[in-house]
Amino acid sequence: MYLALLVIFLQCSELYSQKRVFTFNTVDIKVQPSVKVKNGAPLSITCHADISKSTDFQLKHNFTVFKDGKLVFMTVSDKRDARYEIPVARSSDTGDYECTVEAGGKTKSSNSLHVWVTGMTKPILTAEKKEVLEGEVVKLRCELPEEVPPLYFFFRKMKMNSTPKEKSVFESQRNFSVVEFPVEEGDNILQFDCFARRNVKLEFESSEHSKKTLVTVREPFIKPTLNVKPSSNITEGDRIQIECSTVVARMRDIEIILQKNKTILNSVRDEKLLKYSAVATLEDSGEYQCKVEQGRASKTTKLNIVVSELFPKPILAASVIKLDENKELTLSCSINGFQKANFSILRKNSNADIWLKNSKNLTMRVNVNDTGSYICKAEVKGIVKESKPVTINVYAPVSKPTLSVVSGLPEVVLGKSLLLICRSVMGTPPITFTFYKGNKIKETVVNDTYATFLDENIGQNDKGGYRCDAKNNHSSGMKTSNILNITVIVPIKNASLGSVPYGEVEDGSETVFLCSVKEGSWPIRFRIFRKTDREVLLFEKNENAHRVVWRREAMNRQDTGTYYCMASNRANVDVKSHPITISVILAAWQKGVIAAFVLILIAGAVTLTLWWLLCKKKKAKGPSMEMSGSALATNSPNEKLTRQHNDGDYYSGSGYIEGSENHMKSTDESKDSVENRHSRLQGHPDAT
Repeated sequence: MYLALLVIFLQCSELYSQKRVFTFNTVDIKVQPSVKVKNGAPLSITCHADISKSTDFQLKHNFTVFKDGKLVFMTVSDKRDARYEIPVARSSDTGDYECTVEAGGKTKSSNSLHVWVTGMTKPILTAEKKEVLEGEVVKLRCELPEEVPPLYFFFRKMKMNSTPKEKSVFESQRNFSVVEFPVEEGDNILQFDCFARRNVKLEFESSEHSKKTLVTVREPFIKPTLNVKPSSNITEGDRIQIECSTVVARMRDIEIILQKNKTILNSVRDEKLLKYSAVATLEDSGEYQCKVEQGRASKTTKLNIVVSELFPKPILAASVIKLDENKELTLSCSINGFQKANFSILRKNSNADIWLKNSKNLTMRVNVNDTGSYICKAEVKGIVKESKPVTINVYAPVSKPTLSVVSGLPEVVLGKSLLLICRSVMGTPPITFTFYKGNKIKETVVNDTYATFLDENIGQNDKGGYRCDAKNNHSSGMKTSNILNITVIVPIKNASLGSVPYGEVEDGSETVFLCSVKEGSWPIRFRIFRKTDREVLLFEKNENAHRVVWRREAMNRQDTGTYYCMASNRANVDVKSHPITISVILAAWQKGVIAAFVLILIAGAVTLTLWWLLCKKKKAKGPSMEMSGSALATNSPNEKLTRQHNDGDYYSGSGYIEGSENHMKSTDESKDSVENRHSRLQGHPDAT
């Protein structure tokens, strides 16, 4: 029974579940009256959910409206629509709106919709003070209470008959901004206003201008008065007096400054009057400026003063500006159209001018130390004027130049460059040096005491004929050096080494080595080396020749090895020959001794063998030998010799004699071979 009830309950539940099936089709968002409305107009945003249901049943809908990702409205309704009302739209309501609906555990969102509230509220401008002094600042605040940042603020300062001055400020975090405008000289009645801008979808939108704010400016002091005495017809030597004054409301921190061409001549503080006096000169002509300052306030008055010339600058004339030492020089000072003046002649110096004479004229005999610049001064009524400088050059004659090689020795390697120096110990610079090679001018150099000349790629024929000339502005003219001859060093080429005998050398015999070069300047340094496991210098000699001979006496087995020679000269290049190999072998007599020793050993062995055979034979014959002994003893010597010769058991010794003859023959042939080797220098290109 219970089982049947359970089945019925489950079936009913399944039928109930099937009746409450639903799905979201779409979620839409709409704006009324349009997506673009004016600032202050009403705005309505509607969210609609399109839902399909299996049956007609109630469903709770959670509506959420977002602006730029931030929640602005939320409601729960049985209906499929929800409305977000904005009675008065402001620019801050501009943004991207999106609606999300949640029901029965399911959620769906609408597309994003951009709403633009055009226009901005009118900003409010306030000034910290309504009345200010020149030099102070006006502090302004511009605010848009109903707008949200980021905002751009623009402030304007306006006065009569002048272009407005504008300042801009970007505010990213607040809806107001504060700026300061300085109050300048000449400002009287000022007006200020402001407006704002914002960026919407890459477009700028501007607000209305605020109401104008009026600010009154008071002067802390009046514009200064600048007077000069005498007021006109000022001439050099006259005393001029300049006065600058003003009227101030408050004496504290007042300052008066007198300038000429940005140079401060005088100044006073906390006073209303400045005085300046001086003897007028032509350089005093120009624009004078009196400036009064107090805090940030500043007023200026300008006056142009012209000073007439009392007399022109003097002119210094020289009888000659370039002259030889010990010659006479005359300097004369004069003023065009003016005779009555006190003259003096001086020589310019870096520390202080050197006085020479109080006169219009100066005559002196000069030396080299008198070279320099000279001036004259003229004084009238306390006014001193200076002439333009005149440069005098006094010349000492050049000495005979010396020509030498910079490296020291008068030589150069073939194909290299030659650097020459021409020097003149005496003579006033500048000196002109001229280099000659033969009779041809190679180079001209202007310098103080010396000059250099580089002759490149020297050949074998470039051996002499170098000279140089030196001259300056002295009237004595040109001096010429001695002729310089150069030694051209030819580098070593093609070193070779040979020997007699060549290849094999008998122990104890003499060997002659010949090292030679194809070409190269003398003296030549020859060196001969032997190389086995290390290099050993055997011979070294300097020769004024292209070859050298070295005799090595009593060669031994340790002299076996590879030999080569090296040659060099002042070109400092070592040239190495091809190596030759020398083998030291046994001498002929050493071979004979060895052969004799061997033959002796062989003869001894044969004798021992014969003796052993004889003893053996005696033992075999026994008594018979003894019986026949007396008979044998009576035989004649000729008979003994005959028996020895015919007895086959005796060694004749002919092999020993034959071997000795062969040995002597070999020795003679060896001697002939040595003589043949001595007759020529093997392996050497210069051998004869």
